[in-house]
Amino acid sequence: MSEFLPEFQQYLLTHNLAHKKHIPYMAFWVHQFLVFNKNKPDSTTKIQEFLQTLEGTLHKPHWQINQAHQAITLYLFQYLSKTDPNNELLNKTTPATHKNLEHIIREIKEIIRIKHYSRKTERTYCLWIRHFYLYLKSTSKRHFDILNVHSQDVQNFLSHLTVKRKVSASTQNQAFNALLFLFKYILHKDLTGLQNTVRAKRGKKLPVVFTPDEVQTLFNHIENKYKFMIQLIYGSGLRLTEFIQLRIGDIDLHDHLIFVRSGKGGKDRTTMLPEHIKSHLIDHLEHVKNQHEDDLQKNHGETKLPLALARKFPNTSREWKWQFAFPSAKLSIDTEDGQVRRFHMSEKTLQRIMKDTMKKSGIVKHASIHTLRHSFATHLLLNGVNIREVQELLGHKHVETTMIYTHVARDLSGIPTSPLDQMFH
Repeated sequence: MSEFLPEFQQYLLTHNLAHKKHIPYMAFWVHQFLVFNKNKPDSTTKIQEFLQTLEGTLHKPHWQINQAHQAITLYLFQYLSKTDPNNELLNKTTPATHKNLEHIIREIKEIIRIKHYSRKTERTYCLWIRHFYLYLKSTSKRHFDILNVHSQDVQNFLSHLTVKRKVSASTQNQAFNALLFLFKYILHKDLTGLQNTVRAKRGKKLPVVFTPDEVQTLFNHIENKYKFMIQLIYGSGLRLTEFIQLRIGDIDLHDHLIFVRSGKGGKDRTTMLPEHIKSHLIDHLEHVKNQHEDDLQKNHGETKLPLALARKFPNTSREWKWQFAFPSAKLSIDTEDGQVRRFHMSEKTLQRIMKDTMKKSGIVKHASIHTLRHSFATHLLLNGVNIREVQELLGHKHVETTMIYTHVARDLSGIPTSPLDQMFH
């Protein structure tokens, strides 16, 4: 397949828009699409017709149809705009697409999924691009066209967020990253001259941490159904998203290990599986297995696989080891392909449990489930665990990130006596 559209293949490789081994297949799908449409300039109107032919007449699996759709989108709206701005096909199809915000959002989603970013990142980027669009539309005194935005517009927007909206430094950086993505992959422009942007100040903030007694108090007030889950999050130092996305194959009961796949920053790591909750976890997994076998008998039992795995192993989605360890109580229809699947439990479920437990316990700290991860790290340091080991367990790229817990641990363990107390001792 390497003979199809070699320039397009080189473009995908150079811009890191697809995995190297998938690129020849993507070029093949574009070639098939061009043959199907006879290179007519109104090709965008034929995309759905071509995809329907793959599905209905040729009976191609969903992952191949998705790959074809991604390849065609990249070819029409990315590759052609960079290589031949005067191309007749591009001139008849691109302007209407790019001037429409919803078309831009769809392209953003396509590229984000090709690059395997998280869905949370996808939602955040799309939200900020909408905010940026509305801001420019409300402040523009001329006919507004998002194709004509410049670095100065970004500078004005970021300054507006700080001066008028009073956003935090992290929120401003989040908006900047979204707009950088828009300029790089959709508008194909460089962001320059942002040195005069009004920047939000990032103050030094220590994480909120529970004391060991407070953690025990929380456990005493949690519903029994969810207690071992909250204990696992604390005892393993997991992020909430890492916990709910655990699969059966990620849990090693024999060696007391948990494998976190594609955590923050796309990194894999291992962390400890607490002995205390092992028996509860075994009982839970037995229930999940029975539920999965019941789903299989009803011709369901398919789970959502990561995109790369779904392409490489399209027939493994019903295997036990790939099922979510903490699945949803109900089957759901996947909005991407219409398949009935059992997804993982919702983040909101445990967030609600944590909120209710905080009220019952009487602990008045401004805390969330993530506070358990902060507490895990701090308590390990209090127990004498080396900071490098804590860094590995948390999955931090830099030890400086982990160092912040040493300040909290010092405060908890070595608070000096107030001079007022010494005076009246």
